[in-house]
Amino acid sequence: MFNKLEGVEKRFSEIETLLSDPQIVKDRDAFQKYSREHAELEKIVTVFREYKKTTNDIDDSMELLKDGDPDIKDLARDEISTLTLRKEGFESELRKLLMPKDPNDRKNVLIEVRAGTGGEEAGLFAGDLFRMYSKYAENRAWKMEVMSHHTTGVGGLKEIIVMVHGKGAYSRFKYESGTHRVQRVPTTEAQGRIHTSAVTVAVLPEAEDVELHIDPNEIKVDVYRSTGPGGQSVNTTDSAVRLTHLPTGVVVTCQDEKSQLKNKAKAMKVLRARLLDKMVRDQNEKRSEERKSQVGTGDRSGRIRTYNFPQGRVTDHRVGLTLYKLENILQGDIDMIIDELTTFYQTQALENAESIKGRGV
Repeated sequence: MFNKLEGVEKRFSEIETLLSDPQIVKDRDAFQKYSREHAELEKIVTVFREYKKTTNDIDDSMELLKDGDPDIKDLARDEISTLTLRKEGFESELRKLLMPKDPNDRKNVLIEVRAGTGGEEAGLFAGDLFRMYSKYAENRAWKMEVMSHHTTGVGGLKEIIVMVHGKGAYSRFKYESGTHRVQRVPTTEAQGRIHTSAVTVAVLPEAEDVELHIDPNEIKVDVYRSTGPGGQSVNTTDSAVRLTHLPTGVVVTCQDEKSQLKNKAKAMKVLRARLLDKMVRDQNEKRSEERKSQVGTGDRSGRIRTYNFPQGRVTDHRVGLTLYKLENILQGDIDMIIDELTTFYQTQALENAESIKGRGV
């Protein structure tokens, strides 16, 4: 690990030199590229330098143990104890910082929320989840763009697809993929019985042009008139767009805008994200199985999180976290859950890496 850290520090110094080169400063693309790399390495180098300083301080304190004065020896022992704990903390942090980064973490994110089992109540809760994510994005000053949505007759959502624009959006939302279960008394329930419903959430990173080439000849474009609840026409022109990717059969529709051109542009963004996700899943069968188990079919049994209204409780079943802050969470206060999930999966990845290292792989 420390050989790698020495290499990282050397590269960091090289980049600092490059960023002061007038030729690089004039080249906007090169300057941005090196600036991004500098920012990514800066945290690692800062911690590594603190680690090395702490190690040197321990060595200096060890020398003081040779002193003949008992008081100085006692002070040295206390200092060594404090510095050793600090050193161990830096070692742990460095291991986390050196873990492979998810290249998608900095990207914008496409979130798809769909009503699952539970009828109208599932649609109403889909609306609740969408508002929760909207408020979370708003609190972080991220822009949320609705790509497509279909409502139910009682004010809920059959489905909504949104793009969240913001640095690190994918890294914060990526663990939301899965089936979210709700337990509450519906407003239509006369006898006060608790119903259980489910909503599925899929989270996909935005696909960039350089990552995925789509042949226009492989896309079938259909246009039709937008429809509202009950199927009635809400537009007098053929502004709604349906895109079908012929090789894969992936279908995307969009009718939110009055302009056919805008609907097509939005549909293309969704199509690109879905095709990139499919490509990655096809390349990595294990990831495909994990995603399938997370998102499931909308059935109540495949849950990752439960929102229990009578008890004011939210439980994330992956990490065993239970919070009695239902109202706050539905208002977008979900950082505590996201942080717990991030720590859990980072620790898991670190343990896997250590296990592989232990086997000499």
